[in-house]
Amino acid sequence: MRIRCGAAVATAGCAVAVTVGAVVGAPGPASAEITTALPDSISPAVHAAARVGAVPASQQLTIQVWLKPDLGGAATFANAVATPGNAGFHHYLSPNAYTARFGPSAAQAKAVTAWLAGRGLTQVYTNAGRDYVSATGAVSRVQSAFGVQINKYRVARTNAEPAVIQSNDRAVSVPAALAPDVLGVTGLSSSPAAARSTSPTRKAKAPVCAHHWAQHVRSFRPSYKGLTKASLPICGYSAGQMRAAYGATWKDTGKGQTVALTEDETPTAMFQTLKDYAKSNHLPVPKSSQFREIHTSGGGTCDAASHKAAQSSYKDEAEMDSEAVYAMAPGANQVMVIGSGCDEDQALLGAALAVLNGNGSRPSASIVSNSWQIPVGEIPAHTVHAIDVRAAAEGVGMYFSSGDTPGLTATASDPFAVAVGGTTLGLGARTNRVFETGWANDSGILDHGKWTDVGISGAGGGTSSDYAQPAYQHGVVPASLSHVRIGKRVANGRAVPDIAADADLDTGMLTGYIDSGRYQTQVNAGTSLAAPLIAGLVADAQQGRAISFGFINPLLYRLSGTRAVRDVLPVTSSMPQQNRAAYIPADDTFDPSVDVFGSQERRYTDQVIAKGYDTVTGIGTPNGAAFISGLRHTSR
Repeated sequence: MRIRCGAAVATAGCAVAVTVGAVVGAPGPASAEITTALPDSISPAVHAAARVGAVPASQQLTIQVWLKPDLGGAATFANAVATPGNAGFHHYLSPNAYTARFGPSAAQAKAVTAWLAGRGLTQVYTNAGRDYVSATGAVSRVQSAFGVQINKYRVARTNAEPAVIQSNDRAVSVPAALAPDVLGVTGLSSSPAAARSTSPTRKAKAPVCAHHWAQHVRSFRPSYKGLTKASLPICGYSAGQMRAAYGATWKDTGKGQTVALTEDETPTAMFQTLKDYAKSNHLPVPKSSQFREIHTSGGGTCDAASHKAAQSSYKDEAEMDSEAVYAMAPGANQVMVIGSGCDEDQALLGAALAVLNGNGSRPSASIVSNSWQIPVGEIPAHTVHAIDVRAAAEGVGMYFSSGDTPGLTATASDPFAVAVGGTTLGLGARTNRVFETGWANDSGILDHGKWTDVGISGAGGGTSSDYAQPAYQHGVVPASLSHVRIGKRVANGRAVPDIAADADLDTGMLTGYIDSGRYQTQVNAGTSLAAPLIAGLVADAQQGRAISFGFINPLLYRLSGTRAVRDVLPVTSSMPQQNRAAYIPADDTFDPSVDVFGSQERRYTDQVIAKGYDTVTGIGTPNGAAFISGLRHTSR
């Protein structure tokens, strides 16, 4: 174990002795208590970050000790109920039945509860499904309980902007007798901008954008990536355009189905916003019975400055989720579950679990849209896995954004998650599909007559080294994409994503939100948009069915190569230049720029856009009625 040298460490040459049961440089467990360090319990960002100070000892934290269920038995059961032809197909468990059969025992939860209370933490309780034990206390008591020092670190976000995060400085330790029953601990770290899928926004102002693809084409010099012409980006597709793009009809509207949306911030007047959105997009006005909000706690207390920063970062994210589902499934019910607190990871995981625990007899929804991402290594290993396995066993589909930066996320790479990737979608004047390719843009900025390449942006994906290739991907994902090197051996890994929808800001959706009492609009996108679009279409397909599809990946991959999905192909040089890039004119803040679509630099992104399955769009995008009928047929 290494401790960062600095004024706070008064050890000669930074030599540190560490013994079992004691941690030098931080308050630790009592010396007589034998402890075990939990693997993967420190943020990878800390290793390369600069420490900028300690978190005040009096600051209150709410932590969650995640309990270990019978993951092996539960996964076997979940695979059985999700796989057509299996004797257990669609014979789901209620939340209470799942807890009784596969969850941690009451004795395990009681032992962890007693330990936390004994370390001086308060408000100690076990959640309804015995998934975790929550407790609150001052930083000093939390540090003492888990044998860590909680510091502030300066890191660089994916956009290279500096940020200050909070994190434990070393692996978390728990009593050795409890360690076999613990998956991990959350709540020690806090990075307000990291958890949410970073869907960008752009104000829709003519003539810097268009209402349909190639409505306005601009020429430019010098050339960029061999192009001298590109179309202006879309001002934001309407609900009608998005419905036409993915073949939504008025026969299947999701009536009778419930879609849950997990969020980390409370939107302003969401139901009124949804009514305004419906009116402006010529959709049926939603009934009050179609929408409700549920607020969950567990993310811990938050100082005013951090809370304000979080709100300003995501002021229209919840609105986009709700509107995207409503555009695809205006007849479906929506339940928005809002987690609170500064630890967004913990709050969002808690929101997802609140849906699954439901009222004990049944979950709150059979479809859950999760438009957020947690980087690999930011949370304890298998925490998301435990949630997704529970969901599959209960007949709930968990739809996760694949992420808005190239590469894998902890949330999308789980084999029991439906990972939703992203595309760039060009719709013509008659809502005809001009083109659709994987969202992977190489962006250049024109400064003083010269282009500067600022790199690749796009949907996340890749091949996991943590999870083996699931059976449903056999024969669909080519070896060239499933193979991953683990040490000295090559293994078949879980490939991400599974399916995709529109996610590029250049071809995003016009979303509405209420600010200062007034309904306003702006174009929004990201895989944060793609996930609820897919969730809405699945609600359409589920309409009229007594039993939910549940975890649909075993169904989805049977549709690969059929009319049910459109294969998303790479950009080629034979395509017209105006369909290969978007030109973004200069404004008061930014120089002009060009986004070149479908750019593939696999050495940098570890992703590829290709015929058949690929690691940007999965098996492809839904093909309207054929997709709906295909899901229904394969689920018989």
